[in-house]
Amino acid sequence: MHDFILREIVTDDLEKELCSVGFDKSYIKKARGKFVYKNIKIFDLTPAQANILKQTALSVGADCATHRETITAKVEKTDCILGGSLSQIEKIAGKLAFQPFGLKKLGEMLLQRHEKDCGRCKIVGILNLTTNSFSDGGEFYEFDKAVEHLNEMINDGADVVDIGAESTKPYSEPVSAAEQLAKLVPLLEYIKENNIKIPVSIDTRSSAVARKCLELGADIINDVSGFDYDEKMPEVIAEFNAKVIIQHSKGTPENMQDKPVYSNLMDEIYLGLKNKIDIAVSKGIKRENIIIDPGIGFGKTREDNFEIIKRIEELYGLGCPVMLGISRKSLLNMPDEDNFTKDIFTLALNSLAINKKVDFLRVHNVKLNKKLVELLGEMQ
Repeated sequence: MHDFILREIVTDDLEKELCSVGFDKSYIKKARGKFVYKNIKIFDLTPAQANILKQTALSVGADCATHRETITAKVEKTDCILGGSLSQIEKIAGKLAFQPFGLKKLGEMLLQRHEKDCGRCKIVGILNLTTNSFSDGGEFYEFDKAVEHLNEMINDGADVVDIGAESTKPYSEPVSAAEQLAKLVPLLEYIKENNIKIPVSIDTRSSAVARKCLELGADIINDVSGFDYDEKMPEVIAEFNAKVIIQHSKGTPENMQDKPVYSNLMDEIYLGLKNKIDIAVSKGIKRENIIIDPGIGFGKTREDNFEIIKRIEELYGLGCPVMLGISRKSLLNMPDEDNFTKDIFTLALNSLAINKKVDFLRVHNVKLNKKLVELLGEMQ
C-alpha cells in the first residue's frame, strides 16, 4: 500500500510553494486567491441583507453564519461571519453588485479589502518625564537625565520618541497642563535648538498641552484616552495637520482596572476605534495621519491583553497603522524592580507582534527591540 505523506503549509509566501509543485507561473498570482482563506465579520445587517448574502456565499461554495432567527425575520439586525477564499469572496462581491438593499456597496467594500502592505516595524522609544510612571518613574525627571536618555534612544535606533509628563498607569491621578508643560517645553526647545530630526510624539490627553507642543515642533500626539478626556483634542490636531495615535481605553486611569468586563472584547475595541477614527476624520484629521492602539493594560484583564496580541491582525481592517505597547507592563507578571527580565519577556511578545506585521512598537528598551526588528527582518 502506498504511504501518503502530508504537510500543512503555514507561510505567507504561497506563490513560492505553488511554484515548488510545478504550477503554471503565468496564472500563479490569480490562483493564489484560491488558497488564502478569510473570515470576515459584517455588522448589523437586516434579515433580508443577511439572507441574500448567505445564499450568495453558498452559491460559490463559501458560507455565511448568521443569527438562527434571520431566516424567520424575528430579529431586526444580525451580525454575520462570511468565510471563504479570497477568490470566492471576489465572486460574492461581483454577485452583490446586482442585489438590492444596498448590498452593492457591501460588495465594493469586500473588494477593497487587501493584504496589509507593511514595511519594517518602527520602534517608538518611551521617555517619561514623571515621578510615578510604572517602570521608570523619576529616573528621567530631571532635565539633564531626560536629555541623556533622549540621545541614548536616538543612538540606539529609535524611529520615534514618545515623551510624556503625565503617568496614566492604573489608579494614577491627572496632571495639570501647566505641570506637564513645565517638563515638556524645555526638552522640546532642546530638540529644536540642536536640530534633532527624529519624529517626536507627545503622550498627553490635554489639548492645551498638545497645542503648545505642536507649536514647538512636535509631530505626533499620543492620546491614550482616544479623545474622551478632552473633546477639543481633535480640532487642535487637525489645525496643525499633525499625526495622532488614538488609543482604546475602557474608563480612566483612576478606575480602568476595576474589574473590566467585555461582552465581546475584539468587537468592542474594533468598533470603538472605528468610532474614534470617524470622529477624527469629521473634525478634519486626515485619515493617513491616524495611528491606532488597542490599549494594552488600559481597562483590560491579563487574559484580555493576551487575546489582543493573538488577534491584533483583526484591527488592520480599520485601514490605519497599528501601534502596540506591551513593554514592561503587568501582563508580563514580573517583579516591579526587575526591568531586565521584563525586557526579555517584552521581546518575546514583541516578536509575535512583528511577525504579525504590527507597524509600531512602543518600548522602554530601544536597543534590544531594534535588534529584534533587524533580526526578524533578515528572516523575511
